[in-house]
Amino acid sequence: MKRLALLPLLALTLPAQAHHGVATLGAVGLEGPGAPVETSSSATLPAGSWLASLKVDHARSKTFDSDPDNPEGDYNQYWMAGVGYGFTPWLSGYLIQPYNIKKDEPGGLNSRGFTDLSVLGVIGFKHDGAFMLVPANESLDDLMDWHFTVYLGGSLPTGKANHKLRDGSIDPGKSLGFGKATLNYGLTATKQLNDNATAVFELGQIRFREYEYDDGQTMKFGAETRVNAALSYRLMTDADSRFRLDGNVEANYLVLGRDVGQDGPEDATGGRMLYAVVGTRLYKDNLSLGLALKKPVWTRLNEASEQQGAEGKEKYRFIASFSAMF
Repeated sequence: MKRLALLPLLALTLPAQAHHGVATLGAVGLEGPGAPVETSSSATLPAGSWLASLKVDHARSKTFDSDPDNPEGDYNQYWMAGVGYGFTPWLSGYLIQPYNIKKDEPGGLNSRGFTDLSVLGVIGFKHDGAFMLVPANESLDDLMDWHFTVYLGGSLPTGKANHKLRDGSIDPGKSLGFGKATLNYGLTATKQLNDNATAVFELGQIRFREYEYDDGQTMKFGAETRVNAALSYRLMTDADSRFRLDGNVEANYLVLGRDVGQDGPEDATGGRMLYAVVGTRLYKDNLSLGLALKKPVWTRLNEASEQQGAEGKEKYRFIASFSAMF
């Protein structure tokens, strides 16, 4: 049996403060395993197919100072447009172009614009008595096997790293690029537990390089490590209208390394945090819409009182993603 009209989707996860986008993958069909909103599931694109995707991640920050002369970060909004192609049943490639908006309270310094282009390659394999690359054809029973992916890629320095703010300054945290290529790698595991429930796990990391800006300052952003787990549950399927509705719950654990500037490790950077995510995903024909609310439920930031606007200090993150395969 063929892959049952799997509808892969590109889910793009972005941190809340100044940095970048992380491309992750998922897939689901009218039958077979489900895919969460933020955690990557273990699916590749069918050979010869294209995927178009658009995602927005709106992160609203907590504010603590009512003094208008001391504006704080208000919200960050990350738009990401992606295109993917299935080279073989087990190998997919992706290009992702982000557009970031970082807005302060009135009187602050805002930035917006296109940032570094990301490139990702994904290899899919499974375990059915032995490890093997994902085949072109899988039955419903085959889809119950453990599936895995390994992904590797990063961002290219296409954005404007030396973007100047309204006052003429360069803030690496509001830059439109990292100045040098980054490295993004990880692996996923997916297991369909029964006809309706799917468990998904992911481990990934992004690493950065030191860059010297036009004003002479240097910055090396701390490495980011993600450990995610999710449960997707099919709530409704209408085969006649090719419609499916899933519910998702996720736990996203994030470890941020401390940034390093020209004078050494930077204060008010880095830490650990745990996010809870509750969402839903709707599928119709070859289209998919994912919606989720994401909130920090536990944080251990390095200098928490000084890290307003950083990851772990959000009121909430609202995530919406749309994708289509053709």
